[in-house]
Amino acid sequence: MVTVWFSFTALDLSFSESHPRWGGMYNVVGGPPPRGRRAATVQTQDREDLCTPIQDLWGKVCLPFQLGRSETERRSCGPAPSEKTEKILKEFLHFYEDQYGVALFNSMRHEIEGTGLPQAQLLWRKLPLDERIIFSGNLFQYQEDNKKWRNRFSLVPHNYGLVLYENKVAYERQVPPRAIINSAGYKILTSVDQYLELVGNSLPGTTSKSGNAPILKCPTQFPLILWHPYARHYYFCMMTEAEQDKWQAVLQDCVRHCNNGIPEDSKVEGPAFTDAIRMYRQSKELYGTWEMLCGNEVQILSNLVMEELGPELKAELGPRLKGKPQERQRQWIQISDAVYRMVYEQAKDRLEKVLSKLQLARPAMEAAIRTDMDQIITSKEHLAAKIRAFILPKAEVCVRNHVQPYIPSILEALMAPTSQGFTEVRDVFFKEVTDMNLNVINEGGIDKLGEYMEKLSQLAFHPLKMQSCYEKMEPLRLDGLQQRFDVSSTSVFKQRAQIHMREQMDNAVYTFETLLHQELGKGPTKEELCKSIQRILERVLKKYDYDSSSVRKKFFREALLQIAIPFLLKKLAPTCKSELPRFQELIFEDFARFLLVENTYEEVVLQTVMKDVLQAVKEAAVQRKHNLYRDSVVMHNSDPNLHLLAEGAPIDWAERCGDAGEDSGGSSGSPSLGAPEAVTPSEKRRRAKQVMSVVQDEEAGLPFQDGSESPSLASPDSVTELRGLLAQDLRAESPPPASPLLNGAPAQESPEPGATPEAASPPASPLRHPPPGKAVDLEPPKPSDQETGEQVSSAGSRPPIHTTTEDSAGVQTEF
Repeated sequence: MVTVWFSFTALDLSFSESHPRWGGMYNVVGGPPPRGRRAATVQTQDREDLCTPIQDLWGKVCLPFQLGRSETERRSCGPAPSEKTEKILKEFLHFYEDQYGVALFNSMRHEIEGTGLPQAQLLWRKLPLDERIIFSGNLFQYQEDNKKWRNRFSLVPHNYGLVLYENKVAYERQVPPRAIINSAGYKILTSVDQYLELVGNSLPGTTSKSGNAPILKCPTQFPLILWHPYARHYYFCMMTEAEQDKWQAVLQDCVRHCNNGIPEDSKVEGPAFTDAIRMYRQSKELYGTWEMLCGNEVQILSNLVMEELGPELKAELGPRLKGKPQERQRQWIQISDAVYRMVYEQAKDRLEKVLSKLQLARPAMEAAIRTDMDQIITSKEHLAAKIRAFILPKAEVCVRNHVQPYIPSILEALMAPTSQGFTEVRDVFFKEVTDMNLNVINEGGIDKLGEYMEKLSQLAFHPLKMQSCYEKMEPLRLDGLQQRFDVSSTSVFKQRAQIHMREQMDNAVYTFETLLHQELGKGPTKEELCKSIQRILERVLKKYDYDSSSVRKKFFREALLQIAIPFLLKKLAPTCKSELPRFQELIFEDFARFLLVENTYEEVVLQTVMKDVLQAVKEAAVQRKHNLYRDSVVMHNSDPNLHLLAEGAPIDWAERCGDAGEDSGGSSGSPSLGAPEAVTPSEKRRRAKQVMSVVQDEEAGLPFQDGSESPSLASPDSVTELRGLLAQDLRAESPPPASPLLNGAPAQESPEPGATPEAASPPASPLRHPPPGKAVDLEPPKPSDQETGEQVSSAGSRPPIHTTTEDSAGVQTEF
């Protein structure tokens, strides 16, 4: 049993752009997620073998449950962790099987009936960031086995799994990484005091007294700690505050994306799973948002088990741990991680078996739904009418007294930071395109366009350039309302809005790319190209304004329902929930797999508050400060042929506009536009670029004294200062163009909500980009569909990815 519970197998996590569980059944518009978003996989492994100390601690975990104890003692200790886990899984999977049939029926009904969603004006990228690297650099990691800090070469591939190598040489030689960390469910801490407070709260009675050595000492003033309530913790530190800020943005991006682990193309399994999670927690009288609804299905299910199992283990084992407070804390962290791994393996095995059974039964269920679709719909409407007649008077009173007065306050709290964030996305996009246009005028011309477009195409995935957009959501607070509506944390709303921002930025960039690529087919001169870039920019900004308005209104509706529905269900439960079983007789036995009283009851409750939610969002659209379109403004087929442009192959700017960088011999390749040279596949891989990197001296060591810092340059993120200096330099060196050229609309007020907005951001100063560095043959680990566990990753055949590096200021560095 021990070898099974501590087997270091890997967990699988699927990355998803859309969040099926975000709206759940409270999604106003319904329907499947956006097309074409592919799920990426992340694995979590660790070579640092902690098996021996964990096995020593395992005796303390199993001690209360050993067969050698008397019957009375074993009964007083309760069931073993595996038995408790099995009991929870069995109960949850019963909900899951029930919800699977409902989700299948809803999916097939949607395919037939469709929805009246407004058509998006922007294009979307089908292959967002295939085989690219988000970030790479060096950081110091704390080794728990020898209690020392080691410099690690780290990178974040497109699947957002943090990969740690022994050093840069090990990465170049394709040595297996020391760790691949899945950050779903983790929190990023920037202070040791924050970490010690969380650790002290996790195991009561272990708070260190003043003067005692804490569980962790950081040799610098700039730590970054990955904290998880159940799994292993990871400790990093940096030499400067600027490095800490950059890595914090990168790791927060990893957490944001890994938290959305349910594949969005799962139209049945995903909704069935999230609805089952909600139904299970509501059966335990747990309503409202849940912070640990993050990761893939197995991770979420493991979190669900640990939510019940953790307190029991803590109560049983906490008093048995011996030693100083910091030693007991360390022991508890390792025990919790060991149990979490055991729970994960058990949950994964049980869920896979149930899914296999449901997949076998699915064809018969689909045939039954197609045959009886009309009868099922009629039966559901009849059931809903009976439930509505029963609960409507009570629900309306509850909505009128406890929800309706607070909707404007909740909406205002959500709208202010969200609208600021989307405005910042627009401004960043405007600035980057304007800078590129001015660079084409003043520096490289058409020959450099490929290099500029390669950088622009990665804008939405650049953690630092997008940070100014993401941080607009940080002030989100629901003061006073959070406790009333049982909202455990606003992080779910922040992260969802931030993901929408990234999607809209990438859609805007991709639409710009597609239109510019079409324009290049006309063979424009340098001056014509610059004018075309400005015209396309204004065209894309109009589309962005419309799409961002639609996305925000949908986000506001879903957020209001996410807050209000659980509150109403909790209020109505004492008087309504016990009466629901009597409605079961209204469902024909043949339809019982596709219609559930509980789901229909929740839909009726949703309808009681829907009118107030829609009215509140509609009134907010009239306010100019939020820059929302009125519902009456609908753009239909403004570019009927635009979506046809996205059907072609992805644009390779290096091939289209010539080599963007220098080859290994130092000579630059700049073939003329429209006549690209033949490029071998290996050369294409060599030209692939990283979004950003901060590569430091591997031999750098930690300071001997805390607080000492190595000298560093000013942060490259000081955009205002840099842009001012560069603008002065360009004014001194660059002659004005022969003819007037507008590179941006003058600053003006935000467009009226009812009118089509024009480009409203001020023109940006030109930003010079130094020549790129040399490319190097490098290769990140190939994603796997396995995850968690600390095991040595096997060195298999992995397709090489050749990359250069680029920091946040656009300056490229060499390995």
